[in-house]
Formats: sequence, C-alpha cells, structure tokens
Amino acid sequence: MSDVIGYQALQEVELSLQGMTCAACAARIEKQLNELDGVEAAVNYATETATVVYATRISTIELISAVEAIGYGADVRTAESIDESLDDKLAGLWVRLIACVVLAVPVVLISMISALQFDNWQWVAGGISFPVFTWGAWPFHRSALINLRHGAATMDTLISIGVTAAVSWSVWALVWGDAANSEMVGMTTMSNASSHVYFEVAASITAFILIGRFLETRAKFKAGDALRALLTLGAREAVVLRDGIEKTIPASVVRINDLMVVRPGEKFAADGVVVEGQASIDTSTMTGESVPEDVGPGDMVSGATLNINGRVVVRATRVGKDTQFANMAKLVRDAQATKAPVQRIADRVSSVFVPVVIVISLGTLAAWLWLGDDVAKAFSSAVAVLIIACPCALGLATPTALMVGAGRAAQMGIIIKGVDVLQSTRRIDTVVLDKTGTVTTGRMELIDVVCTEGMTREKVLQLAGAVEYASEHPIGKAIARGAVDAGVVLGAVTSFEMFVGLGATGVVEGLAVTVGREELLRRNLVIVPAILREALLTARLSGHTAVIVAWSGTAQAVCVVADQPKATSAEAVVALREMGLALVLVSGDNPDTARAIAIQVGIETDDHHLYAGALPEEKVQIVKDLQGRGYAVAMVGDGVNDAAALAQADVGISMGGGTDAAMQASDLTIVSGDLRLVADAIRLSRATLHTIKANVFWAFVYNAAAIPLAAAGAMNPMWASLAMASSSVFVVTNSLRLRTMRLSR
Repeated sequence: MSDVIGYQALQEVELSLQGMTCAACAARIEKQLNELDGVEAAVNYATETATVVYATRISTIELISAVEAIGYGADVRTAESIDESLDDKLAGLWVRLIACVVLAVPVVLISMISALQFDNWQWVAGGISFPVFTWGAWPFHRSALINLRHGAATMDTLISIGVTAAVSWSVWALVWGDAANSEMVGMTTMSNASSHVYFEVAASITAFILIGRFLETRAKFKAGDALRALLTLGAREAVVLRDGIEKTIPASVVRINDLMVVRPGEKFAADGVVVEGQASIDTSTMTGESVPEDVGPGDMVSGATLNINGRVVVRATRVGKDTQFANMAKLVRDAQATKAPVQRIADRVSSVFVPVVIVISLGTLAAWLWLGDDVAKAFSSAVAVLIIACPCALGLATPTALMVGAGRAAQMGIIIKGVDVLQSTRRIDTVVLDKTGTVTTGRMELIDVVCTEGMTREKVLQLAGAVEYASEHPIGKAIARGAVDAGVVLGAVTSFEMFVGLGATGVVEGLAVTVGREELLRRNLVIVPAILREALLTARLSGHTAVIVAWSGTAQAVCVVADQPKATSAEAVVALREMGLALVLVSGDNPDTARAIAIQVGIETDDHHLYAGALPEEKVQIVKDLQGRGYAVAMVGDGVNDAAALAQADVGISMGGGTDAAMQASDLTIVSGDLRLVADAIRLSRATLHTIKANVFWAFVYNAAAIPLAAAGAMNPMWASLAMASSSVFVVTNSLRLRTMRLSR
C-alpha cells in the first residue's frame, strides 16, 4: 500500500456488494480496491460486503466506481440494507428456482427412463428445457459475459460454459446428427457420438445450482442473523427536552448533554447518566444477561438497552458511533471481516482456480479423445470437470464460521475482535486474573459491624453513616451505603472534617463522632476495648479493612468493609479448572487481602498462583515470566493498570464494566463483567476455530477428490452439479451449528 496511508487522515466505510457468486469474485473485487492508492480493503464473500479504509482524498464514489468497473455493483451499506429481510433477498431466486425445477424434472425423467420415451422425445425435451438453459441460467450467462469483457473468469463462467456446451452439442446432434432418429436412452447405450443429447444435463445443472444458490443464500443470511439482530436493536427515535418541551427526534441527531426522556417500553438512544427518576432496565442487549438492572439518579445507562418500568430523564454523555453499543457492533463487524491465514491461502487458490479448471476440462476432453474412447464419454467428462469444480466452498469456509461464531458470542455478551484471537485462544493453558473489578466487585461493601456490650448496630450505623455520608472516600461511602441499605435514617452532620488516610469526624445529634483508623483515635486519646481490638485483628487476618467508630471519648464499634468477590467468581474458577486451565491471581492489594480472596474463590495461594502488591509494570512482568516458561497466557482485567498486561498476554480479556483503555488493549471483551463468561468465550473461540479448520479441510478435500473423479469419467455432469451445490451448503450448514452453543451455566 502507498505511504499515503501513513500521513493522511483515514476513514472507513462498509460497502454492500452485488453480483458476487463465488470466492473468485470476492478476490477480484478485493484486488481491484487495493490497487487504489491509499486504500486497504477486505472483502467478505459470506456477508457480501467490503470493509474499506481509505485516505480522505479518496471519495466513496471512486470506491464504488472501481467495483463497478469490473462488472459488480456496490453502494454504501445503510441501516436499510442491514434490515433487508430474507424473503426480499430470496424472492427473485425462488421464482426462477421453482420454474426451472418444474421444467427440469420431466426432461430428466424422459431422458433417463426408456419406458417414458416416445417418438421424437428429444425434440420435446429440448423444447421443455429451452426456458431453463436460457432464462433460468441467464444469471450465470450474464455474469460470464461481464467477466469475459473484463478478461476474468469465475464460477459462473464454468457453469455457463458447461450448460452452453451441453445445449450446443444437443442441438447439433438433433439437427445434423442422428439423435432425432435414435430411440436409445439419453446417456447410456448410444451407438455413436451424434446420437447423444444432453438437454437433461443442461436442465439439471441449472436446477441443481439454483437450488444450491438458494440454500446457500438462505444459510448465509441465517449465519448473519445474530449480527443483523444486534445492529437493528438500537433506538430509532429519542424524546428530548428542549426549552422544557418534549420533542421527538431521530436517535442519530441526539447530541451530548441532551436531556432524554425515556418511558417504559422505550430504548435509550445514547449512553448517559440518569438525572431524574428511577427505573428497571433490560441490559441483555449489551450483556446477554436477562436479570433487569435498577437505576436511579447518578447511575450510568447504555444506549440500546430497554426501559422496563419507570420514567427517567437521562443526560447524554456518548452519542452516535461513540456509544458502547455502537462500539460493540463495530468490533463484531470488524471481527467478521478478518481473515485467517488458511483463508488467505484459500482466496489465492480461488483467484486462479477457474482458469486452471478450464484447462483441466480441455485436457480431459483431449485425453479421452486421444485414448480412443467415444466422443460422448470425452464430452461428458469434460463438462463434469467444469461443473464439479467449486471454489465457493473455499470462499465460505472461514467467513461463515467467523460470522456465526462472532454473532453468537455477541448474543452471549462476548466480543471477539478477530480471527487471529481464535488461533491464540486455542493454545491457552494459563489464565491470569486481576483481583479488583475482575474477581471482586471493585466496590467496597460493609460486611460486618462489631459492637461493644450494650451498643446496637442500628445506633452505630445511624451515627457513623451520617458522618461518612459527607465523605468521598470509598471506605466512608461503603459505610454510608450500608447504613442506608439497612434502612437507618441518617441525621444531619455538622463540623465535618476529613483527615487524609486516617478518617473523619463530625457532630451528629450533639455527639462528636469519629470514624477512622487506630492512629486517629490514639491522637484523640480514645480507648479501644479488647473486644474491638480482637475484631480489628480478625479483619486484618481476613484481608478486610476495619475502622473504629467512637463518641463520648470511647470506641463503640468496629465497621468492617471489603471488596467482596463477585457472586459468580467461584463458579467461574471451577469452570476454568474443568477446562484444564491453570489459574493465577494478581493484585495490587496487600498479601492478606489477596490471599483471602483467593481462598474464597478457590485459587491456590502458593507463590506460583498468587501475586500480591503487584504494580502495573509488575503485572506485565508476571505475564512475561509465564510466557518465558512456555505457558500460553490469557490475562483478564478491567482497569487502566491492567492495559499493558492485557496487551502483553497471548490473549487479553477485558471486563466490560472496566475502562476503555483495558477494552482497547484486549482481544476479547466480556460486556457484562461476569467472570463465568471467560470460560464460555474460550469454549466458543475454540469451537469456532475448529469449525473453520473443518470447513477448509473438507472444501479442499472435495475439490481434490471431485475433479479427478470427474476427469476419470466416474461422475456424469448431472451428479457433478448436485455434488457442487451440496459442497457449499455443507460448509455453511456446518458453520450454523455454532448458533446452538449455550452458556455453560
């Protein structure tokens, strides 16, 4: 590619392509686009699209013109083209298919069964099949002529040549040969070459290939169902407040800081923060989880999620292509546009396949004639070679599997960034888990209140919660949130004062309340009873954080807070172990805290499986050390401090609730943040890669075996056309099995 790409601003566009009928077509279009200066294109035969990155000095009109210059159609992909229904796509093909099948059946029966033959049946067969090999096969003839004009050949060229040859021979045999006088069966015991007619070959080839195209198109469409459903889930309209008046506008014109009014049954048109009201929202679009999430003022919401109940007003923070939903959809599309190394080999084979097949067909004809066999045998074998050679299966092998796999992953709440990720995931034997936000919730929670004799939990929370309600410290917020969740009514606080790293004080209901560490209480000469000292020690040994609550010069209670494991983390660890994966926990926390979490979720706590107090650069070194010892490492994290380690790992897996930096550095994203999906992501990646390899293997085996069989005369053209159509359908159907993969839980 030209160096123009290096210094000019780049844009990306997705083109819908028309007229592609095989992998050779896709290879021609991709080559044509990439020959433009400053353009990098990837054509996907399965989705009939081209993803094009181009310099700003090039227009989309030029891109479309380049495609049209070699006989294909193109336009910028829009929401309308994404919404195209299967019925619309198959309508014209279905009518042509039915008509050809209805006409081909009697032609084949008359030609192949002697009991059904009558005087001049050959003329009747020719007349009935005439609409089949003209109007029915016209798409193949038209494509062949267009390609011929541009000096190219595709699968349609082979079909058109085969059908035309069969008809031309038959017409010659009827008009100038002995076929009109023969009462023999069409393809069996002819006395000489001029007695043969092949109308049933032309009709059956056309009908079988149309059936194959129909089934292939339907299967390809179904393969893209998940992505198509995903792309159409976004809101089309939004209700915004303008000068205090509600106004309905297209979702595409919502701007940052717009106030969106979202009622029950409506979707959020953009990412934003709730400023008014409360609601339960269905986040399954983004996370794959069916359990609704309750939101209120201050909570973040994502575009394309559904409001189940409650009216809320949301301030837009990310709109259009910047929303989490749009980014997720783009990642899925980008993943489906990538190509495995094995597919690139298949593409190169497909680009030269058709000319090679034509040469083999001519060689077959010459060889049979040279061997002295009858002309009919030579002709039949040559046509069979033309028809049975099918690069379509090779072209569909990778993109259909990746399209189904990536789409199914998106439905499960997993984003796979590309086919190279699948290759890496297959080798994974060690999973490194970051603790905070990945294994744990990432949010401090109040887990216990230990009181002195005669003191009540409610009283402690009432006073401590009031002081900490004014605090921004995570420990203080955890205590205040715990008090509110317990239904305690918090009083007003005055004379509030923060002591960085130590705690806070304030006056509540006339009492001077202190909430903080032992050092702060020692400064104030507060006595800590033995029962509370024991609670402090227990909390420390358990890896938890404890603060003392005191008033009237005496310590009254100890509040214990901790970043607890997610409810699903232990189950996720079991699932990963069952897959034979070794687990390592890394944390920036102190050893006691890290060890306590490891024990709770079932990870070993020796020096090989637990690393505490790890800084970001140390996390990278841990991954490097494991790789240096021969392990294939997957790193799972969610924060900015995990980004470097995610990039270093063989496979980086980010949790969707984490930072953008972590998501950009990763290869897989778990949108919901549910650690159990890591095992599902690895299973699905391995299954998708296995399907790709199986598809490519059988596509190559098919051509490697079928062409020699046809050349050897072991397969007549009619059965060759059926085998050719079946090969593509097999590849797509095999890929569709990935749609049935279920969550492990």
